[in-house]
Amino acid sequence: EELRLVEDTYKGFVRAGAQLNEQEKEQIRAINSELSELTTQFQQNLMKLADENLIVVDSAEELAGLSASQIQQLADAATAAGHDGKYAIKITNTTRQPILQSLENRELRQRVWEASANRGTGNTATDNRPLAARLAELRADKAALLGYDNWGQYVLETSMAKEPAAAQDMLRDLVPAVVSNVRAEQLAIQEMIEAEGGDFDVKPWDWAFYAEKVRAEKYALDGDQVKQYFEFNRVVEDGVFFAMTELFGITFHKRDDIPTYADDILVYEVKDVDGETLGLFYGDWFTRDGKRGGAWMSSFVGQSGLLDTKPVILNNMNIQKAPDGEPTLLSFDEVSTMFHEMGHALHGMFSDVMYPSLAGTSVSRDYVEFPSTFQEDWTLNPKVLANFARHHETDEQIPAELLEKVMAAKNFNMGFDTLEYIAAALLDLEYHTLPADAPAIDNIQAFEEAALARNGVDVETVPPRYRSTFFAHVFAGGYSAGYYAYMWSEVLAADAFAYMQEQGGLTLENGQKFRDTILSKGNSKDPMQQYIDFRGQEPTVDALLERRGLTTPKVD
Repeated sequence: EELRLVEDTYKGFVRAGAQLNEQEKEQIRAINSELSELTTQFQQNLMKLADENLIVVDSAEELAGLSASQIQQLADAATAAGHDGKYAIKITNTTRQPILQSLENRELRQRVWEASANRGTGNTATDNRPLAARLAELRADKAALLGYDNWGQYVLETSMAKEPAAAQDMLRDLVPAVVSNVRAEQLAIQEMIEAEGGDFDVKPWDWAFYAEKVRAEKYALDGDQVKQYFEFNRVVEDGVFFAMTELFGITFHKRDDIPTYADDILVYEVKDVDGETLGLFYGDWFTRDGKRGGAWMSSFVGQSGLLDTKPVILNNMNIQKAPDGEPTLLSFDEVSTMFHEMGHALHGMFSDVMYPSLAGTSVSRDYVEFPSTFQEDWTLNPKVLANFARHHETDEQIPAELLEKVMAAKNFNMGFDTLEYIAAALLDLEYHTLPADAPAIDNIQAFEEAALARNGVDVETVPPRYRSTFFAHVFAGGYSAGYYAYMWSEVLAADAFAYMQEQGGLTLENGQKFRDTILSKGNSKDPMQQYIDFRGQEPTVDALLERRGLTTPKVD
């Protein structure tokens, strides 16, 4: 562990340019300065476009399919933008636009989709094409100065994947099955178009609208009906805590005597199998004014043998609490998220390392979501479900046919969802595996089209989740050459979970092995070695395809 700490620290200095001569350091400083300037400009352009890139609609009749409240929101947006008496549709972050799911007017759908897909192009002040090209070029130059073949090699050196080729191979392994499922989904959508009298081939702006019709017909799910079986306290105590006790032998003891920073936060002392205190767990599960959205784990105190500290871990969600006297009922997604965040919490709680910088979740980006995504899958374990998924009034267990509907709805349109992600992740890696001596990119659209075609993900109806000119993760955020990480973590989680099922599933023996080889190690050992210690081999994508319901190639 000491050797790893020294190596990591040393590598950090070298990667920052400590071994360069003064002239090279000056070049790095100049590159860093320009990178900072351009990423800021890229993001500012997107923020400007979010305000300016409006689709102004003259009449409410054109908005058929939207609810009255949605139409009112568009009217308010138009007024705010100086278009009184009209309606304004704003473009959201991704290529796909949520509003397309409901808009009946095909011509308007096309206008909205094209405004989204062509964002940041056009020779205006907000044209992001030259910025994306220059950012890719600067990163390649910086990598070369530091002794790397390309930016991806520099970024991934400290990841589990180690090399861009490993990330690319994983994504490409998914492509045949995923594209095959997309073809099947497209066929179902085309059939729906024709059944409704449409005489046209499905286009990208039609997908969401007709997919929603297919979903409503084949996979209709009453969310309120499902919620009746997921009462908050039962989910926490008889679901999440129960599963963790079955798997790891740990117990959660409520501590009302420990102060909290806001109302409705629950505190638990977590005890190990032998009764020893592992640490404290805070559940800040409910929404409140001023709290940021989403769900996340953080730690107040990290584990450290050196400092002799026990972890104090926090899980955050934004569940809407029911009025006093009424039960708080959760959606299936909220239940799944609670298990997911507990996975992060236990990565922090079970940490057993000497040095705080190597503890808990201080691991590479393509590894950090693995333990959490893994724990998510206990949500549907029959023993766990039988213990917590009960009707809050009758105590009746959730019916099998309702569960099947939940699963079918969960995996609906999964070919599309997976392909748009893979396409974006591969596009990111194409930009960031360019060597410093590669010719400058003078046509972003041509580069993007060639990159997608080269990887077999050029499906007209399923564009990348983010196109180059609004791919903020990689050109304005910290995810350059790293967007693949979400899928890499899920591949690990699915493979590990499938392996554990083969070994008997929810048992203390399995939990102990997972804890010893993975959850306790933090970053004190190479992550791939941790995984092999647990699994006996490197992961494959087969279980991920199963997890996402993509195993049966439907159409050639």
